[in-house]
Amino acid sequence: MTTNRGARGYLISADTVLVMRPPPIPQEIKRRILKDALRKNESRDEAFRRIIRSVPNGKVSTYGKVAAAAGYPLYHRAVARLLRKDMLLPWQRIVGAIGEIKLRGEAAAEQRLRLTMEGVKFRGKRVNMEVYEHQLRSWETSD
Repeated sequence: MTTNRGARGYLISADTVLVMRPPPIPQEIKRRILKDALRKNESRDEAFRRIIRSVPNGKVSTYGKVAAAAGYPLYHRAVARLLRKDMLLPWQRIVGAIGEIKLRGEAAAEQRLRLTMEGVKFRGKRVNMEVYEHQLRSWETSD
């Protein structure tokens, strides 16, 4: 077995698998996305609404996956803003990245209660995403 030192000095053998991470997003792009997410954009919000309505009863999705399925990756905060504003949407079905309820206080208790009533089970404070995550497909959304 041969071993080498990688670019950062790590020992690498012939049977080692290196995991490549995507490059970090530059701060300037993050700032522009955050500013743009605060601007009114009815077509973007309508795309988010379509995706959110497609999450069935008893399933959940995340803010980031809703944004990506709508064609706006990295706009997870815009999804959260829309859910705060539009109470006619099934807001309880959208949770944080690892299944945690991101709301605080009474709103968090209400979201957990609504999800429990829909049959969603929790592991501690998180939704069991392996079982209850809805796999979003942008072409299967309801109008």
